[in-house]
Amino acid sequence: MSKKILVVDDDVMNLRMAEFILKQGNYEVCKAESGMECLLFLKEEKVDLILLDIEMPIMSGLKTFEIIKDNEDLAEIPVIFLTASADSDSVMEAGKLGAVGYVTKPFLPQDLMERVGKALGN
Repeated sequence: MSKKILVVDDDVMNLRMAEFILKQGNYEVCKAESGMECLLFLKEEKVDLILLDIEMPIMSGLKTFEIIKDNEDLAEIPVIFLTASADSDSVMEAGKLGAVGYVTKPFLPQDLMERVGKALGN
């Protein structure tokens, strides 16, 4: 059975690119365009990994991640942050919160697949 990955990004092109790359690795890909949509999705579905954009309007990826970590049913889901900038403050904050890694955008297919594989124990 393939692993299910939720990709959360407010940029539709980033969602499409991530989906295209991940499907090459035979992953099942689900998408959300906001932190709120992510949280609503997770109430209904279980996923094996979340790829979460840091900078999104209304609710940042960091805030979304804090909510996920505070929910005992979701806290164990590994999260990799997607960031347009190598903003060291955001990356450090993500690490403190327990993220398993980050990928800078635009992401290289090999880099994304390597980090996803590592997070899923492949």
